[in-house]
Amino acid sequence: MWTSPLDRWRPEAAPLRLKAERSASAMPDERFEVAAEDGYPIRGGIWHADTGPVVVIHAATAVRARYYARFAAWLSGQGATVLTFDYRGIGESRSVPVKDLQAGWIDWGALDAEAVLAYAGRRWPDRPLRAVGHSIGGFALGLARSAARLDRIVTVGAQFAYWRDYDARRRCAMVLRWHLFMPAVTRLFGYFPGARLGWLEDVPRGVVRDWSRMGPRFETSVCSDLDPADLAARHGATRARLLAIGLTDDPFCTEAAAQRLLGYYSAADRTHLRIAPSDIAVPEIGHFAFFHARFEQTLWPLAAAWLLSGRLPEEVPGRIVSPAG
Repeated sequence: MWTSPLDRWRPEAAPLRLKAERSASAMPDERFEVAAEDGYPIRGGIWHADTGPVVVIHAATAVRARYYARFAAWLSGQGATVLTFDYRGIGESRSVPVKDLQAGWIDWGALDAEAVLAYAGRRWPDRPLRAVGHSIGGFALGLARSAARLDRIVTVGAQFAYWRDYDARRRCAMVLRWHLFMPAVTRLFGYFPGARLGWLEDVPRGVVRDWSRMGPRFETSVCSDLDPADLAARHGATRARLLAIGLTDDPFCTEAAAQRLLGYYSAADRTHLRIAPSDIAVPEIGHFAFFHARFEQTLWPLAAAWLLSGRLPEEVPGRIVSPAG
């Protein structure tokens, strides 16, 4: 049975600094606010480290930045300054009623992610800039011009919700829920009232539109004033070393979905790692649980090793898949 890299690495060889305080505070050391190019205020938190890289965490759709707080605090304890932020309309970045926002996924990436990455680059100009992207966050970050500065990226469950890539066993139910019911409710309310329904957070109607109409090519499916060719080329400017982590029981990020996303990062040095729950002796992981504290000893060190040392340990759970494209 596979054991954690933390159990195997010698302290002198490990890129991680293992702290005694295993239950680091999930509260950030500092709050920040930065204006996107269109003036919209984007807010988040910072966990400081005196040295090391700066890592910006990009959230999944309808997930608040605070969901990643324990992972951010832990990663800061390993030697990185870590930033989390909410996209416009979500959590701390909900400055106006969600029904008044037209925002779509392009805005979350080209404006919001760009604002935070550019801010991090300005504030720590002499430190390496790196990123974590969960679900749509792994795609949105590549829409930011400042992503060209990134030298390492870790994505988890990253894809852009093309329905044919969903897990075949659950595809019908997922299409009904996300591509039919969600847009129908959004037309009724002017936004998707996810919090009221117990489906994570409220979502701007532009994001619902993008998700529900998504086809095999992102740039021709979304509604945007940006040129589709420009959108398609943005990810290609990212030349980072990219680790894409996919979980085999994640119905969104199937192998096909992850490969489709990696095709956009054509100039990156890409590693695609597929992990099954049985590889780490647990019954399930799914789309969200990677960032739960119970995986501090098993999954989190994989992301930290890549972000801090640029490599995986010699033995890892799962299997490596050759990226497409």
